[in-house]
Amino acid sequence: MNYLQSKFDFEAGAILNFHKPIGKTSFWIVKEVRRHVKTKVGHAGTLDPFAEGVLLICTGKATRQVSRLMDLPKEYIAEIEFGIETDTDDRTGKMINQKKVPELDLIEFEQICKAFVGDIYQIPPMFSAKKIKGRRLYQIARQGKVIDREPKLVHIENIVVLSFNRPIAKIKVTCSKGTYIRALARDIGQKIGCGGHLKSLVRTKIGEYIITNSITLNQFEQILSFGSENK
Repeated sequence: MNYLQSKFDFEAGAILNFHKPIGKTSFWIVKEVRRHVKTKVGHAGTLDPFAEGVLLICTGKATRQVSRLMDLPKEYIAEIEFGIETDTDDRTGKMINQKKVPELDLIEFEQICKAFVGDIYQIPPMFSAKKIKGRRLYQIARQGKVIDREPKLVHIENIVVLSFNRPIAKIKVTCSKGTYIRALARDIGQKIGCGGHLKSLVRTKIGEYIITNSITLNQFEQILSFGSENK
C-alpha cells in the first residue's frame, strides 16, 4: 500500500518515503507528520541534521514494520574532504588536525576504497547516538571528553568512486544498517594518511524506496489539503 492509497487512513498504516531536508532532524519530520495524521508515527533510521535524502516514516499499524525497514540495505552519495579531521567526523565539527593530502590518482584512490568493501569494523564517532553505559556518546563528547569505543561490525556491499579531485572525493556507498558514513570518510582519510571528514551526505535509497520517489513535507501537506478539499 503506498501513501496515495492510504493517505486518509494513517491509523491502518502507511509507509511514507520522505526527503529530509538539510538542517532538520529526523524527529522534526516525525513531529510534523504526527501533527497532521493524529496517530502513531515513527521513522526507520535517522539521518544527521546536515544530511538529506530518504527518510521512511511509518504511521499507525505500519510502525510495527520499523525494524524490518531498518534492516534493509541503504545507499548514499557521500562527499569527503581529505586533509582535515574534525571532532564530529563531518563538516559541522571543529577542526582537530590538518595534513597535506598526498599525490594520488583515481586508480590508486579506487584501490584504497576497495579495502573497505565487505565486512569491516568501525569505531562509532564520539558525536553519535550510540549508548555506552546508558549515556549517548554525543552527551559525553559535548563535555569535551573522548572515551574508548568498541569497534562495530558492519557490511559495505559496494563503493563506487564518482569523482576524485584532490582534496575532494565523491563516492556512492551501498551498505548495511548501522554503518556510519562519517566513520567511513574518517577511516578512508586515515588509510590515505592525511585524515578526512564528511563534507556532504545524501541517502538515495533504503531497500526499494528511492530518492526520486520521495516527497517533501510541503508536498505531503499539499496532498492532504487537496484530498480534504475533494472529499
